[in-house]
Amino acid sequence: MGHNQSHSTSIKSRDSVRSTASVTTNGSRKISRTPSASSIQERPLNLLPIEKLTKILSSKCQAQEGINGVTLKVFTQYLFPRYPLFAEKLFNYFHKLSKSKNSYLTNSSFKQQCERFLAVLDDDTVRKILVQIFASTDDNMTREDMYSLFMSTYHVSMDHYLGGPQMCVAINKTLTAVMESCFHKKSSLSCQYIVHWIEANCPRLLLTLHRYAVHSLATSYRTLETDELDLAAGLEMATPVLEQPPPFKDGKYHPHLLQMSMSWLLAGALPPLYSRPQRANSPGDSGVALSSQAFLMKLLCAVPSHWISLYDSEENGIGANRFTHHVLAYKGATLCLLKVDGGSIFCIGSPNEWKESHLYWGGEDAILFQLFPKFLMLERSSKTLYLNLSIRGYPQGLRVGKDPREPIISINAGFDKLEYRKIPYNLERIEVWGCGDQASRDAQLDVKKWEVKEAERQRNVKLSAADWLDHPDRYLLELAGRPQYNNQNPPL
Repeated sequence: MGHNQSHSTSIKSRDSVRSTASVTTNGSRKISRTPSASSIQERPLNLLPIEKLTKILSSKCQAQEGINGVTLKVFTQYLFPRYPLFAEKLFNYFHKLSKSKNSYLTNSSFKQQCERFLAVLDDDTVRKILVQIFASTDDNMTREDMYSLFMSTYHVSMDHYLGGPQMCVAINKTLTAVMESCFHKKSSLSCQYIVHWIEANCPRLLLTLHRYAVHSLATSYRTLETDELDLAAGLEMATPVLEQPPPFKDGKYHPHLLQMSMSWLLAGALPPLYSRPQRANSPGDSGVALSSQAFLMKLLCAVPSHWISLYDSEENGIGANRFTHHVLAYKGATLCLLKVDGGSIFCIGSPNEWKESHLYWGGEDAILFQLFPKFLMLERSSKTLYLNLSIRGYPQGLRVGKDPREPIISINAGFDKLEYRKIPYNLERIEVWGCGDQASRDAQLDVKKWEVKEAERQRNVKLSAADWLDHPDRYLLELAGRPQYNNQNPPL
């Protein structure tokens, strides 16, 4: 009987293409083909945090509204109380996908949509989903829709610092530059075009909003169990906090060209090299929160080091020698902002240390942006940077562009004229920001101190009589009509 049962099992195993093991005639077992990755992703995740969150929200809906499910009011109140617009957009997206005939989501539908949302890890898919969430229709997105999407991302990014929320008065100007660049005076565009534009110009910007939503859905059940709304515990964001200059100098106000909102936009547009990760330590994190942080680290951004001002022509003076004095010897990545007459601002991202050379240099993360009046990534390629102020026989000045014959940006040796695609402008202001860690800045300052000490030592060196006879200064003094010095007593 046992033999017949084993033989029957073997036949069934050979007939099944999805079985994990089959029995051969001699009784040995062999591993067969496993299910594909796509079939695994289609299965329900059955995440315990979502199971607990569904039960908690359902109980609150039952108590407040007498509904066995999850309503928009409870969804907003307990998951995204500070961002009601985003809560409404996300809830409507879940409601649409579930094809619910009621105004609320059933417990099973809510659980299913949350698990699907958490399962999305591909950046391209994240951008498509967020555009669909904020789009007015399935196919088109208006200016107002995109403005709301970027503004929601901005608020989420700036609200979760240990020092409190950060604000910028130039946010409307920054987002207007984005809208003008994307829409080209049109009122609406296809969602597909919007996704491609975001991917080309600021690919990492919207990921913060998605990671915040994932963080809230995955961890809110802990705080809801204790009736405490602290959704920022353990959350890490990706916008640099810029050092602020003295508000007034010589009776005039000198704000930076790189405003807080523009640093937020650039942090999502630049390669990750320019945002050095630094672990954020949130006070009051519980042991449970820290244990889940290892799982969420791949989903949440890290706080970069503060971008530090290396050179500002408003304070240090404009000129090639001023630029090289403050920028050279800095080992980390830098951002160079250039403002011309008419208000246009450009940004050069250098992943390498600046150097003078007759050759083009720069790694693959060398990048060029136009910031105002339109925000646009102009070029990203290796060997696009050129700085030559002393080597004769080669073009003088600073150039950016992979085509040496037609650079996109060209600055003359005097650092007072700029050409953008051969259109001449007057260069009004230059800022250079260091994006490396503090060690890069300390190393640069050490080099500067050594140069000062070396110059001082060379100035105070005493010459012997033999050295003075062949010294060029002696010849210059004789040409100027100065009397001969006694060889025994050279000047000190």
